[in-house]
Amino acid sequence: MIVPSPYADLLNRIPVTARTLTVCGGRTAFWDYGDPESTTTIVMVHGFRGDHHGLEPVVAHLSGVRIVSPDLPGFGGSDPLVGRSHNLDGYAVWLGEFLLALAPTGRVVILGHSFGSIVVAAALADGLAADEVVLVNPIAAPALAGPRGALTRLAVFYYWAAATLPERLGFALLRNRAIVRIMSVTMTKTRQPELRRWIHNQHDRFFSAFSDRRVVLEAFRASVSHDVSEFAARIPQHTLLLAAEKDDITPLAAQYRLQTLFPDASLTVIADVGHLIHYEMPAPAAAELRAFLGLVATP
Repeated sequence: MIVPSPYADLLNRIPVTARTLTVCGGRTAFWDYGDPESTTTIVMVHGFRGDHHGLEPVVAHLSGVRIVSPDLPGFGGSDPLVGRSHNLDGYAVWLGEFLLALAPTGRVVILGHSFGSIVVAAALADGLAADEVVLVNPIAAPALAGPRGALTRLAVFYYWAAATLPERLGFALLRNRAIVRIMSVTMTKTRQPELRRWIHNQHDRFFSAFSDRRVVLEAFRASVSHDVSEFAARIPQHTLLLAAEKDDITPLAAQYRLQTLFPDASLTVIADVGHLIHYEMPAPAAAELRAFLGLVATP
């Protein structure tokens, strides 16, 4: 079943082309949105177990620029990494190689959401070239120390069990729809019934779009073993942190601390939303991004 997107009308106005590039020996699928002649290219990196669909509500509110949104290796339509683990080093190297292969011209903005914020931060700290940086729901502190650290520890047990079971049973556990729904209900803060229904449907459809058990287990370990604060001091670019008032993964105090670790960062807190800014509050997020980049809104 497909629940219609509340952002479909806006998204349908933005041209998009599905493309692929060979990166690190494997095929990376990406979606090229908007104006190919724009002098600004925004490269968006999604979070753990997601794919490019998750950031489309933000794309829908950003007409007039070029947006490139790849699926992380091993997720969505992208092949797993070849000869590398799906750890933070592997993903950071992949992002650098993807940008080299893409070869965007003009102004380049790198955006990362959730686990994508860690991948982006690690790549930038290693010298990835970009003009500005936007981190949405940044992982500002170890996930186990967040407001729902107990839930993170349960997640650690869940992935440990999936790794321990025989391949077929472990794979089925990772894709268990009831567990995916519990996660979705826990993360969603909106009280709008139709929006909640659509968010749950998005997780049902795309949260299990990973290539195999090894990929998702390696990526999970990376997501709970690192955070953006490790890399902030080595990111010289002008940076926007878009945090959420009710984020269950990173408390606001950690976001304010994270801001002080960057040489040049501003922090905006979006009210009445949790870790799903991209689903629940894409219009305010896009407006903050436009203001940060000095982009003129288009009709």
